[in-house]
Amino acid sequence: MYHMIAGTRARTFGAAAFAATLMASPALQASELVMFEQPGCVHCQRWNHDVGSLYGKTDEARALPLRRVDIRSQGASGIALASPVRYTPTFVVVDDGREVGRITGYSNDEAFWGLLTALAAKLPGASRPHRI
Repeated sequence: MYHMIAGTRARTFGAAAFAATLMASPALQASELVMFEQPGCVHCQRWNHDVGSLYGKTDEARALPLRRVDIRSQGASGIALASPVRYTPTFVVVDDGREVGRITGYSNDEAFWGLLTALAAKLPGASRPHRI
């Protein structure tokens, strides 16, 4: 379980390791997390409350800046999606304008962070060991 302690989360995969892995390649600067949402989406509101209010302060946000897109405007998002987004919220990890993977829906913060970590590991260069 993720615990909030003075603005940090204790996790199985440390935030520093997450950021170091993602930032190992200069090409990863084009990576982002795109949240497809729509007005009135209860699960979007829950994510905003549980995660969204602090996401911008995390190592994940530095590696995968958040961009919000209304689901009705997905065609204009500039992303080569693997398939159309049908449900909100849907979180798409994007690298160089192409979908790497997605999280459909939101149940809780623990599941979100775990799934995001797994998707980030699919980014090019993410599996290379980080040297200090």
